[in-house]
Parts: sequence; structure tokens; C-alpha cells
Amino acid sequence: MKGIILHGGHGTRLRPLTHTGPKQLLPIANKPMSEYCVEAIRDCGISEIVIIIGGIGSNKVKEYYGDGSKFNVKITYIEQDKPKGIAHAINLCKEFIQNEKFLVFLGDNIIQKSINDISQKFESSDNDALILLCKVENPEQFGIADVKENKIVKIMEKPKNPPTNLAVTGIYFLTPKI
Repeated sequence: MKGIILHGGHGTRLRPLTHTGPKQLLPIANKPMSEYCVEAIRDCGISEIVIIIGGIGSNKVKEYYGDGSKFNVKITYIEQDKPKGIAHAINLCKEFIQNEKFLVFLGDNIIQKSINDISQKFESSDNDALILLCKVENPEQFGIADVKENKIVKIMEKPKNPPTNLAVTGIYFLTPKI
């Protein structure tokens, strides 16, 4: 399995903190947000990671993570010229992914628990996708999954009348079929 970290976007809601660099490099507990993503992916036994970069601070990302050796992984970079969404970013990774299953992590996500068990479950399954969801008290403020018979049938961004309280976390396990 391989890992993809989405590190693009402009971070406009965090300005002025993001005028000189990406929000994913803002420190949380003395390390950049996206370092937690690198660690979570590495802890799943994934050693090859591509970071999708673009916009302000792309060079800062490369300077901080380098080739990944200080994190015991191999990191490469793909430039996304404009923020065109998650699907576009994943499509840029076709050569990197080849025929392997992969884990996509939004670079501004921090999770409190290990995802190792979930990763192993996906690796041994025939599923083409596994999307992590989290129960929230205010579903109107998140991307929400409508789930029927343990399958996501629809994802709505900040719905006025949410069908569930299951928010999309920004962590996706996928196969090349996607």
C-alpha cells in the first residue's frame, strides 16, 4: 500500500497565519499538522508517500520533509497547479499508485487514534474504498455521509438537513479502480 498526503490549497480561513506558507505546516504541539499524517501513514507500515503540493509554500514543504528519510519513509512530490479538488489530486498520482491500494490523508487532519487496524482490514478486504467517518454533534458544519446497509450512498457538503451525524474525516483507503 502507498500513501498520499494532500498538501495544497490556500488556507484562506487561517490568514494571516497562512500568508507565507501552507496551513499544513502550521505547528500543533510543536510540529507541523501534516507531520501527524506522515506518522500515521508510516505507522500503518506504508513506506512510500507522495505529497501533493501547490501554491504558497511548496518549497517550504519540500525543505521540511525532504526525501522523507528523517521520518523513515520515502517522500516524493507532485505539483498541483491550482486547487482542483481531491479527485484531481488523486488522479495526478496514477503513476505513483500503479496497481497498489493506497491511503489518502488530507494534510490538515490530525487523528487521535491509530488507524493501523483499519489499514489492515482494508488491505485484506475486497473493498475498493473505505472512508473513515466520525460522529459529530454539529453535522451541518461538515461533509456528511448518508449510509445505508453499511455503505456510503451519498456525501453532502454541509447539508442543512443532514441525514446522519457521520462526518467525513478526510482519510480514504482506496484501490486503483477508483
